[in-house]
Amino acid sequence: MPGIDECLLEAMRLPGARGAALVDWTSGLALGTVGEFPGGDHEAAAAEAAEVARLTAEQRAFTPDGGGEDADPPVEDLIISNRDSYHVLRFVPTSFDSSVFLHVWLARPDGNLALARIRLGEMAGRLVLG
Repeated sequence: MPGIDECLLEAMRLPGARGAALVDWTSGLALGTVGEFPGGDHEAAAAEAAEVARLTAEQRAFTPDGGGEDADPPVEDLIISNRDSYHVLRFVPTSFDSSVFLHVWLARPDGNLALARIRLGEMAGRLVLG
């Protein structure tokens, strides 16, 4: 079972990966980072991604039918696209409060969203925190 560093290095092997991070969405702190991020600041990117993740996870409209507040985490992933890249945020189920997510930044010409979602889901399921 991989830890944070191994998981992030695996994420960087995704086609088009430019950067990867494990972020606590309640505090906005990066628990680990690798590669590059927009603006060159890993901590600022983590805080901004955490804000988006927090806003999404706290909205009832995005929780599974019947999942209510028991869903852990309530959202599986988020995909944000712009002209030149994709940001994939994959929420990680944990034995504690499930307040972490994997964030991968993919270059749009080389990135593969379907593959990224599949692999991030696998990574999130194997990740060992603690």
